Formats: sequence, C-alpha cells, structure tokens
Amino acid sequence: MPALDPGASSAPRTVFLLAHTGRPAAVRSAELVALGLLRSGLDVRVLAAEAADLPLPDTPAVQIVPEVSPDVLDGCELLIVLGGDGTLLRGAEFARASGVPMLGVNLGRVGFLAEAERDDLDQVVDRVVTRAYEVEERMTLDVTVHDDGQVMHTDWALNEAAVQKVSPERMLEVVVAIDGRPVTGFGCDGVICATPTGSTAYAFSAGGPVVWPEVEALLMVPIGAHALFAKPLVTTPDSVLAVEVEPHTPDGVLWCDGRRTAELPAGARVEVRRGAVPVRLARLHHASFTDRLVAKFALPVSGWRGAPH
Repeated sequence: MPALDPGASSAPRTVFLLAHTGRPAAVRSAELVALGLLRSGLDVRVLAAEAADLPLPDTPAVQIVPEVSPDVLDGCELLIVLGGDGTLLRGAEFARASGVPMLGVNLGRVGFLAEAERDDLDQVVDRVVTRAYEVEERMTLDVTVHDDGQVMHTDWALNEAAVQKVSPERMLEVVVAIDGRPVTGFGCDGVICATPTGSTAYAFSAGGPVVWPEVEALLMVPIGAHALFAKPLVTTPDSVLAVEVEPHTPDGVLWCDGRRTAELPAGARVEVRRGAVPVRLARLHHASFTDRLVAKFALPVSGWRGAPH
C-alpha cells in the first residue's frame, strides 16, 4: 500500500494517545510521545481518566475527552497505543469502531500487534509527524451466539473467539461444523476460532499453526481435546465456523480477544465468520513477517547459511 502523502491535508492534525497508565514505563513513554508530537505542532487527544496520570502541559493542543464514546476519535488521523497485548487489544476496539489506524508501541513481552518497541519512541514521533507510515487492514471475526433458535449475543474479535469450559473438573462436550456441515465431536477444554493475526496468540499456545497475516483464512483449534481427530483446521475466509455446546454438557463461556465474555448455556451454538469491519494498523517498517516471527519468539537461526544473493 503506498505511503500517505505528507501534503494530503492542511487541516489541523490530531493524534489520539492511549496508554496503560497503571504502569510507570507506559506513563513515561506516553509523556515522551505526547511532548514530541506537541513540539511538532500536532494536537494530542487523551481520555480524562488517563490524562490525570500523565504530566502533560496545560495547552489547547492537549484535548481531554471525558469518556469513551463512539465519536471519541472523530477528527483524529492516528491512534497511538502504548502498552502490552491487553492494551493493544483495547486499542483495537477503538480502531475498529472509528476506522482510525492504530500504531502500537509494545511495552509488554511479545506484542505481535505492535509496530514499535519502547526504544523507538523518537522514530515513532518522527514517522507520525512526517506521515511516513503505511496502513494495512487486518481481518476480524464476527461472532453470533444462538440458543433455542434465537440470537442471544453478537460480538467480534481481532485475534480469536474462544469457546471454553467453565467447570475445571468437567470437560465441555462440543460438535464442530464448517459451512453448516458437522465435522466431529469431542470432549475438550475448549475450541478457538482465530484469524491469521490471532494465530500467534491463544491459538498458538493451543498448538495451532502460525499463519502469515497476508493469508486470508480462518482457523479452528481445539484445546485439550480427547479425540483421535481433533487437529487444527484452516478454512477459506468465506467459511462459517460453528461450535455447538452439547445439551447434556455443563455450560460454557465465550471469550472474544480475552476481553469480552458471554455465557454459553448447554445447547448453544457459536457461529464465527469473517468480520465485516477490519482493523486498520499503521506500519512503520517493511520487515517481513518471517523476521518479526524470529525476533518476537527469539528463534535460533544463527546456523542459517542461505542468505539471498
């Protein structure tokens, strides 16, 4: 995707800043980014709850909004999120609702959704000021829960929608289906339906494959299944994945990105399909996903001798 044109607009520029202010490192990083943007003539918008923890100057260029609302990012060209995976997924909720691209700065451990690390703050500010970034879209999931023929809950996810057991002493009995056709049933701890973006998150921990973000696909990964055929499945992006909770089994629970939850009574069916609304991510680097994978997981590649000519 082509880089944004620095002369595309002469309107006042505003960047929304979201940080996990409960961590001192995030407070300091957010302060450095905000001050760098302000010195360059950009406005910075923050939530009032977080502004109270940030030592920001008293200036009209610092916009403080009192609460989260659907229009909280109106007029912003970018959302900068500083924190760990949980904060980045919180930022993804803002990005999806507004259509504003999200630029993640990783202050946690892995941070696959992040584009920069805490040592890159000066570069982040410079790239934002000069609009030297690109924007890509990441597939999401739309999730629907049916019970007794009625829709009882709808949700979405960037990484995964996970159907899980509630009682630690009892397995969850499920039947999984693809495109309206049953595939198999088993007892398990749960089933994960994931995007390629989420393939390096919970689905990876459960033994699922790593899928490059450019690949359009849906994943279904059983968790602790007691069955001979309970392997991860990769389907087309237009497939509909379904997990039915058996009527005789204990109730389950649905988790979307580990942030939003819904109860699943016995007999409920969870349907997962490609989301209608993507999440837009701002990219600073052209490094391949392979290099990102090696760096994030600290994979041993020192013996490799096949450097390109």
